[in-house]
Amino acid sequence: MASSARTKISKLFTPLNLRRFALPRGLGSQSFSSSAAVAAEPAAPPPAEVLSGSRLLGLVKEYEDYRRNLYGGLTHKALLVDAVGTLVVPSQPMAQIYRQIGEKYGVEYSEHEILNRYRWAYGQPWGRSRLRYVNDGRPFWQYIVSSSTGCSNSQYFEELYNYYTTEKAWHLCDPNAEQVFEALRKAGVKVAVVSNFDTRLRPLLRALKCDHWFDAVAVSAEVEAEKPNPMIFLKACEFLGVQPEDAVHVGDDRRNDIWGARDAGCDAWLWGSDVNSFKEVAQRIGVEAGQRALRSSLSRPTEASTVLAVYLRIVHRDVGEHSRKPVKSSVFAIHDSLGHQEAMDVEAFEIENEQARLDHPASQSY
Repeated sequence: MASSARTKISKLFTPLNLRRFALPRGLGSQSFSSSAAVAAEPAAPPPAEVLSGSRLLGLVKEYEDYRRNLYGGLTHKALLVDAVGTLVVPSQPMAQIYRQIGEKYGVEYSEHEILNRYRWAYGQPWGRSRLRYVNDGRPFWQYIVSSSTGCSNSQYFEELYNYYTTEKAWHLCDPNAEQVFEALRKAGVKVAVVSNFDTRLRPLLRALKCDHWFDAVAVSAEVEAEKPNPMIFLKACEFLGVQPEDAVHVGDDRRNDIWGARDAGCDAWLWGSDVNSFKEVAQRIGVEAGQRALRSSLSRPTEASTVLAVYLRIVHRDVGEHSRKPVKSSVFAIHDSLGHQEAMDVEAFEIENEQARLDHPASQSY
C-alpha cells in the first residue's frame, strides 16, 4: 500500500504534469516561427489529469492508513511539541508586564512604545554569541529589556527575569492537555518538548506541573541549536530513541517549527491551522478518535497543508535537500485542484497567521 500511495502521488506531481501551471511561453511578446524552430520544438505533452480535492484527500488517507498499519494503529511513534505559543502562552501581554514591573524603577514608555522597541531589538543580529539563549540567557535578555524600556537597572531586570519562571506568568494553551498526553503515552507514543528557550524552561514546566507529561525535553540552550536548525529536532528524536520519520512535530511558527522539523525529516503540523487542540493531535496520530480526525473534504486551508506535507513525506524522503523547490510547485498544483476560492482562503489564512504573530509576539516575551 505504501508503494501504491507513493507512486500515485509521485505521478501527480511529476515535472511533466506541473508544466501545466507555467505561464505560456511568449506571453506578451510577438511569436517567432521558422522551420528549424518548429522542428526543434518538443511535442506538446498530453493533457494532465485534473486533480480534485477529494482525490488528493483520498491519497492522504491511504498513506495515513498505511502508517497506522505499520505502527499498530498509530501514524507516528513520537510527538514533539513546541513550548511557547503551543504548549504554554504568557498570561498577560509582554509590554504590559514590562511596564507594570518597571514603573517603580522609572520606566516611562507606554506599552505601545515598549512593544515597538522590543520588536526592533529582537530583530537585530545578536553578535555576542552564536546562539541567543546560552545557559540562562541573561546577557541576551538584559539587552532586550534595556532596549525595550530604556531601563538598565539590575534589580528591575532580575525581578522581570524571575517573574517569567513562575506559573503566574504562563498558562497552558489547552486546558485538556494533561489527559491527552497521558493517553498518548499510555498508547505507546513518546513525547518531547522542543523549544528555543534558556535553562528556565525545566523549572517553568515543573512550576506548571506538566514536566512529568514528557519523556524528554530538548532546549536550545542545552543542545546548542535553535529552531529552525534541524539539529534540535534530531536531538529530540535521539533522546526519545526514534527515527525522525517516525515523529511529528507540532508548533505555531511556520519557519521555526514547520520548516525546521521537515528539514530534519519529521512530519510537522502547524498549531492553530492543521491542529487546534491536543485532542485533535491525538486523534490524527490514532489515539482515541483515530480515523475521525480526517475531514471528508478539503474545505479548510488546513487540509491543503496536510496534502502538501504528505506529498513531501512520500515523494521526497530527504526533505532537507528537496523541501524548497517542490513546495512551490506543489502549492501551485494544490491551489489549482482546490479551486480559486479555496486557494484564496489558503493564502489569506497564511497571511493572517503571520500577521497575528507580529501583533502578539508571545513566543518572544520571556
